[in-house]
Amino acid sequence: MSTTSRVIKNTGYLYIKMAITVFISLWTTRIVLNSLGALDFGTYNIVGGAIAMLGFLNSTMTSATQRFMNYAEGQGDKERQKSIFNVSMLLHIIVAVLFGLILVIAAYPLFNGILTILPERLFAAKVVYGSMMLSTMFTVISVPYNAAINAHENMKYYAIIGVFESLLKLIVAFITMKFMGDKLITYGILMACIPFISLTILRIYCRIHYEECILSMRKYCNKRLFKEMCTFAGWNFLGSTSSIIGNYGMGVVLNHFFGSLLNAAQGIANQLNGQLLSFSNNMLKAASPLIAKNEGAGNRKGMLQVSMMANKYSFFLSALFAIPAILEMPFLLKVWLKNVPDWAIIFSQLLLVRSLIDQSVAVFHTSIAAEGHIANYNKLVVFLDILPLLITWFLFANHYPPVAMYIVMIALMGLGKGGLKVYFMKTNCGMHFSQFMHFVLKPILLVSFIAFFVGFTLVSFIPSGWVRLGIVLVCVGMSFLASIWCLGMDANERMELKGLLLKQKRQSHVL
Repeated sequence: MSTTSRVIKNTGYLYIKMAITVFISLWTTRIVLNSLGALDFGTYNIVGGAIAMLGFLNSTMTSATQRFMNYAEGQGDKERQKSIFNVSMLLHIIVAVLFGLILVIAAYPLFNGILTILPERLFAAKVVYGSMMLSTMFTVISVPYNAAINAHENMKYYAIIGVFESLLKLIVAFITMKFMGDKLITYGILMACIPFISLTILRIYCRIHYEECILSMRKYCNKRLFKEMCTFAGWNFLGSTSSIIGNYGMGVVLNHFFGSLLNAAQGIANQLNGQLLSFSNNMLKAASPLIAKNEGAGNRKGMLQVSMMANKYSFFLSALFAIPAILEMPFLLKVWLKNVPDWAIIFSQLLLVRSLIDQSVAVFHTSIAAEGHIANYNKLVVFLDILPLLITWFLFANHYPPVAMYIVMIALMGLGKGGLKVYFMKTNCGMHFSQFMHFVLKPILLVSFIAFFVGFTLVSFIPSGWVRLGIVLVCVGMSFLASIWCLGMDANERMELKGLLLKQKRQSHVL
């Protein structure tokens, strides 16, 4: 099966999952917001916000282990994969314990001066925090199993388990809505149970289906591999941890100066952004194993080709939905939520802009990690993650409005980190800047400009409502797809897409 066909097949499984989970997740958020109220919802997002960030932590840590597993699979070395799995499991058990200790130590300053929480909600906030600590440890321990599934490109599993987890969250939302006691405590405890259930299922599945997922640390662990993986994972973990601190820290700074109600607006923006980005993240998840396998097999040209293709099309998949969402954000939030928190509209729009910038270079992180020399890269990533916190604190202390936080994030976390990834792709992986300009940057800028111009023109002249939303979706979608065909794809990509469509048409006639 060709590289493109494998990416399309795996992406297809993930899109089936997404079609179901997006609806369930949006419905769940509406139920939770109206059950908890804006104040408790904001409290949960700031205290239990790390739970939401665990998905990012999990995927980032998975990429470190997955890099070694994919590299070994590219070399065809099964015994080394067994050693990698066992060393990785030992490493992540240690990390889980350390992470739990850090959260215990961090609890005192958080609840004694940093967070602004009403005294009568302090106990509930602490219960949510304690539940989150256990959830964190289960999530970290699941990383080696997730890496094994990614290494085998088994996206069908992610489709099934993703739908299952979404249904569990919906059940939790309904239980919270019907519960007569403290709804915030109930919601926090039940949400923390979901990672434990997922880990149990994941462990059983991997043990049955993958021979390398056998725990025998005495037999398969070796000091040299442990040191190699510790060095790589250490730098990778430093970069991922700084990203978590940077993103979660922004919420803490916002809470310190403006209170929990602004965190409710931030929580809405994060929820919407996460759902829209699931479109592009599916392709990134499907392409990532191929990048490491190509690098492991010594095929640098193939690695660069997959990297740039994944960046371009992940951006297109995001922008196809993000551009209409940005233009119609006031109406969409009004329809989605009965009561739209203050600042939620502008927060959501600016966060989508930052995410679109991220998507244009998102997979380069995987490519740099696949090459292996990540120390200098991660040092600069840490700097660009922490600097926005200091700048935002300074701006808020000098009475700048809350929206300043997102402007800083776009400038440093979006454009700054994007430029950093392109630089290290050039120095470490041999990518020429002209290649990036020609295959990625130029097409996405042209296509995005045309789509946004069409949408902005319609929004400027048609009154807000369902009719305008429908017209915007159809017109922006058509102009976007036409622009991708004419300006976003080269001749080879158009030819390959035609071949795939003809093949699919022939297969449907046979059936």
